[in-house]
Amino acid sequence: MESKEASMEDYLHWFWLLFSFFVLLFVLKLVVLLWWRPRKIEKHFYKQGIKGPPYHFLAGNKKELVGLMLKASSQPMPLSHNIVPRVLSFYHHWKKIYGATFLIWFGPTARLTISDPVLIRETFKSELYEKSESHPLVRKLEGDGLLTLQGEKWAHHRKIISPTFHMENLKIMIPMMEKCVVAMLDKWSTMSKSGKVEIEVSKWFQTLTEEILTRTAFGSSYEDGKAIFQLQAQQMVYAIGSFQEVLIPGYRFLPTKKNRSSWKLDKEIRASLMKLIERRRENSCDDMSSRRPKDLLELMIKASAREESEIRSNSSSSSSSPTITIDDIIEECKSFFFAGKYTTANLLTWTTILLAMHPRWQELAREEVVRVCGARDIPRKDDVARFKTLSMIIYESLRLYPPAVATVRQAKVDVQLGGCKIPRLTELLIPIVAVHHDPGLWGHDATEFNPARFSQGAARAAKHPAAFIPFGLGDRRCMGQNLAILQAKLAIAMILQRFSFDLAPSYQHAPTVLMLLYPAYGAPIIFRKLSNPTNQHDHGS
Repeated sequence: MESKEASMEDYLHWFWLLFSFFVLLFVLKLVVLLWWRPRKIEKHFYKQGIKGPPYHFLAGNKKELVGLMLKASSQPMPLSHNIVPRVLSFYHHWKKIYGATFLIWFGPTARLTISDPVLIRETFKSELYEKSESHPLVRKLEGDGLLTLQGEKWAHHRKIISPTFHMENLKIMIPMMEKCVVAMLDKWSTMSKSGKVEIEVSKWFQTLTEEILTRTAFGSSYEDGKAIFQLQAQQMVYAIGSFQEVLIPGYRFLPTKKNRSSWKLDKEIRASLMKLIERRRENSCDDMSSRRPKDLLELMIKASAREESEIRSNSSSSSSSPTITIDDIIEECKSFFFAGKYTTANLLTWTTILLAMHPRWQELAREEVVRVCGARDIPRKDDVARFKTLSMIIYESLRLYPPAVATVRQAKVDVQLGGCKIPRLTELLIPIVAVHHDPGLWGHDATEFNPARFSQGAARAAKHPAAFIPFGLGDRRCMGQNLAILQAKLAIAMILQRFSFDLAPSYQHAPTVLMLLYPAYGAPIIFRKLSNPTNQHDHGS
């Protein structure tokens, strides 16, 4: 009996020793991750002359960063395009103290800011850097598609999806896009019975881009996509909140109230997309007419069916090359719905605000549209390439108010960048909007609206081609940029044909970042019907 008790005591003794060892090991790992490694990285960069605000245990510089951003955006600003102190207040503040290249901390993760276009181009185009992983709540919103995929799977998806965004394919979609714009403008005309009406355009442009995306990218009616957009709008609320939180490892698996709500929304989004995909699979025909646009959903469904067939016919093959699954299609749809909607809607909103603020350029753009299109109400597909002034205006809108004000890349290995030694896993913060507003790259009028700077094209507008990066650079440049710019050109051209417009007295200039750059108090615009609008002519001409 005593022997059994002794052996039990020995067992418990060793159990607690082992348990204590693993607890100690876990604590040591946390100390290394949250204290020792950040201190080591700080000293590493300090020796190279790179400084920054001091690291604080676990939180990094999140508290100061959020405080600076909230203070800067607490009230509207004057009607000025000098928005960097407001939308990237932490960068503006710390740059004055530490210089253009400095180190900041997002929790225990080091982020080195770089604004030299030579280094930016190297970072975007080198295989030594990759997109850093988004917050789990953000990732649920933007999907596990081209926005976030890496390596071979990313390359495989890009190859399948890219034909959707070839300009010749997009031109086939123009009549459908124009139909959506006409429907919106007809409603505006009905609202302006007295010849004048105030419209908050940001909401209208979101609805417009939702409809165009579902009709042209998914070959489906607006109602099929409407429910998905509404669910994603709710998911976006949780994603926005994540930017003010420190990411704790494993937190996404905890059944918190926020996580449970996010999981439920994601499940509903997936179910809605599954219905849309199944309907398309049932109705998909094998022969794809060259005169019919190749939409993203059809290309992925056909690729999936083709790969499944190849796998069945080569069942003995041990090939491990990536294949397109239904889950992959769902994730790509989520990515495209999110990125396509908000990027294009914000581009339309800021371009309209800028033309309302600068009537001279509004008139120049209108004269060009009337000259190019003649008496036709709806631009033809070949007209779009002839909108030179409008192209310059849209580029200048993307320069002053880029959809994403910053982007992040992560070093996959220890690297050298511009003579600086960067440890593996260090993140590089590229302040896009600050680069776009840099007088050293754009001249003394860098914070002014001057579309003429793009008269020789985007590559020659600044002192370095990589100074203009609203859609990124290199292989990971946003694939949907052609679609976004095409939609913007068509919509703005058709608005100019029907209306003149300026800012409503209630407009408050308050560019604000909630994932993307948008006007915090909306964009109320006064529209006036033109006395002899070209829209009197036949819509089908």
